[in-house]
Amino acid sequence: MCSPPPNGDPAVPMLIALFGTALAWNLFTWWFGIPNSSSHCVIGALIGIAIGDALLHTRAIGNSVDWSQIWKILRALAISPLLGLIGAGGLYFIIKHLVHDPELYQPPQGDKPTRGWVRGLLILTCTGVSFSHGSNDGQKSIGLIMLTIIGILPATFALAPDSKPQIGHIAQYATEAAPLITQYDHDGLREEAIASVNRLTQTTPDAVVPSQLRADLYEVVAGLKAVSLNTQASAHDRATAKTLSNQMRPVVEYAPWWVRLLSALCLGIGTMIGYKRIVHTLGEKIGNTHLTPAQGASAELVGAGLIATAGYTGLPVSTTHIITAGIAGTMLGSGSGINRGMLVKIALAWVFTLPVTITIAASLFYLLSW
Repeated sequence: MCSPPPNGDPAVPMLIALFGTALAWNLFTWWFGIPNSSSHCVIGALIGIAIGDALLHTRAIGNSVDWSQIWKILRALAISPLLGLIGAGGLYFIIKHLVHDPELYQPPQGDKPTRGWVRGLLILTCTGVSFSHGSNDGQKSIGLIMLTIIGILPATFALAPDSKPQIGHIAQYATEAAPLITQYDHDGLREEAIASVNRLTQTTPDAVVPSQLRADLYEVVAGLKAVSLNTQASAHDRATAKTLSNQMRPVVEYAPWWVRLLSALCLGIGTMIGYKRIVHTLGEKIGNTHLTPAQGASAELVGAGLIATAGYTGLPVSTTHIITAGIAGTMLGSGSGINRGMLVKIALAWVFTLPVTITIAASLFYLLSW
């Protein structure tokens, strides 16, 4: 989506702008109990950093941000809540007409727990949401952790630890990629990619600068991706570009086991500490009545399915907004109505997240780098 830093030099400004912006906006919305998308915040911050870097180096913004990828992500962020709203409302309607246990449709009575099978249903659907949420948001948090350690210690983490045998083939892959990148322009980045591919053709495993090799590989992989999507290229060239890209990427795209474990711990601890304000909003403020077990189960089941699907396709979606929209759908399906004031607040937070995070991150990165 955004060009990675070629070395460790801009790491501190980049990380402060990224995490400072996302954390500030998340805490602001959390304080007011407004469900907000962390994915949205991170995407906005990354775009802001790319724009700040373009301004800093007087480079065209279009050359720093892959806008086609941005629109693809934003479409997923916009469409998924609508699917949650319609899907959960429809599922609740079906359950209401097929299952006639009154306890499913009664709000909680103080601290009194629900009966066995209803409690089991809620545990099952909650587990589904937790698993799918971890599989989707885990990818983002792993990416952010890797971005941090690579930015701070590029010599150690810029390349996969077991990539030396693959590095020995990089020069060959680059030689095959050179004519493809030279022939097919890709959004004005051809010169940078050609320079990178020329350097890669001279690669030897014993004389590697990890941060430079990483930057060159990303340039060439981006060029090959553009070739594989170029309708003017022949089918053979597109297939070759895709194959070469897949052969180069493992050198720089990896995540150690301890990073995955750290990601899981961060997600779990963060949820345990900060869940109350958002849960209170989801359970009591989305609709005009308290959430019932049937409504909660419907929203969670549909949400888990949508989030899991997005996790396997690689598209970042907002768990918070999908579940929020799902609850609103069940409120409409039950006829109890929705709290328009709260939904307006959530919608405004959704609309302002990108402009605010882009502006803050771009300003922070520009000032700290300058």
